Amino acid sequence: MSSISEYFKSLGTGIVSLVKGLQVTGSELVTPKITEFYPEDRDTYKWPERFRARLELIYDADGRHRCIACGTCERVCPNGTISLDIKTVESPEGKKKKKLAKYHYDLGTCTFCNLCVINCPTVALEFSNDFEQAVFTRDKLKKTLNDREDRQEDAGWPEASATPAAAPQASASTATAQADDATAKKVDALKKALAAKEAALAAATDEAEKVKIQAIIDKTKAAIAALAPAAPAVDPAAAKKIEALKKALAAKEAALAAATDEAEKAKIQAIIDKTKAAIAALGA
Repeated sequence: MSSISEYFKSLGTGIVSLVKGLQVTGSELVTPKITEFYPEDRDTYKWPERFRARLELIYDADGRHRCIACGTCERVCPNGTISLDIKTVESPEGKKKKKLAKYHYDLGTCTFCNLCVINCPTVALEFSNDFEQAVFTRDKLKKTLNDREDRQEDAGWPEASATPAAAPQASASTATAQADDATAKKVDALKKALAAKEAALAAATDEAEKVKIQAIIDKTKAAIAALAPAAPAVDPAAAKKIEALKKALAAKEAALAAATDEAEKAKIQAIIDKTKAAIAALGA
């Protein structure tokens, strides 16, 4: 009798298990389908913006990139995916600086950790979201990122040698003007980098990543402050006017943010524009 009862007990257990499995199967039969039609729809499919496909240098409209050959990306890469060939160039003023010769990147060993992009001080790198990166040989996964025509500002500078030829000395005024121009360009590049990092900070969700980005932002601000020329002295009376105008400007901007009527917004915006113009005219 015991064997018969065990048989029916196991039979009942099997039936219950079968019913549970069929419940899962039945629920999937009525679940909405999410089948992708790739590659048939590759011309219209939009890949997620945060998908990381391959590392790229960011070029502007003039074909220039912002890499300064500091080697930070190479150092933070956890598995040696990045290697830089760096050369030394000499400016017309006789100053030497590093310049990127070749930027080597191995897509086959990249872990897409994004550390190179996060830590780049000039925001010169980004990951594309081009999904189709499959090739038939591993050699084709090894890329040279600066394969475009190099139009960097110092492209025409001669490479430094052990015994450089003596260059003609420029006049003091010309050298000063060139130095001021170079400083202004550096400040402009740092401001663009700062804006990009502030946008990245706003979009970041991981606290550790936020701390890293904030540290880069602080360093960039310090570099801008060090390079920025000292502001000219302002007349005390003009300074009081500027301070009063700034307070009025802040009040109007708050009023603009709170306004709901379009006509009222237009009036407030006109006052804000006039106030900004007055502040600019006073030299602030």
